Amino acid sequence: MVVLGCDKAGSEWLPELSAVLNEMGIENEILFDGTADGCDYTDAAFLVAETVASGKAEKGILVCGTGIGMSIAANKVRGIRASVCSDCYSAAMTVVHNNSNILCLGARVMGIELAKKIVENYFSASFEAGGRHERRVNAIIAKEREQLQ
Repeated sequence: MVVLGCDKAGSEWLPELSAVLNEMGIENEILFDGTADGCDYTDAAFLVAETVASGKAEKGILVCGTGIGMSIAANKVRGIRASVCSDCYSAAMTVVHNNSNILCLGARVMGIELAKKIVENYFSASFEAGGRHERRVNAIIAKEREQLQ
């Protein structure tokens, strides 16, 4: 299950990104569509991140103007590794090397067609478990736990 959320800047994208996931056979749900008056990107980021961190969803997609605010907010939730991606290679590598669990996109810095390709690359990639990549992700997890004590 993949959960999606956005602020106003990304509200037009979510149905199209959901359709890409559907075409890939990936179950998904739009949790926060960014259309409510007075909503902030943090509302979407925390809801999606907490849903992923709780295990109710495996991964998430967040969209704001640049993707930066969403990634900063989502990464405040324990267990989240949110990555802003604006190219297909980085989208795949953030999964392969970093086991990213939330993809953040910027609706004001790219077009929807590129965003769709990024989503395809992100969700087609698999974490390279074992070896140096797993060791590094485990170090990130350990640091996060240490900070919370």
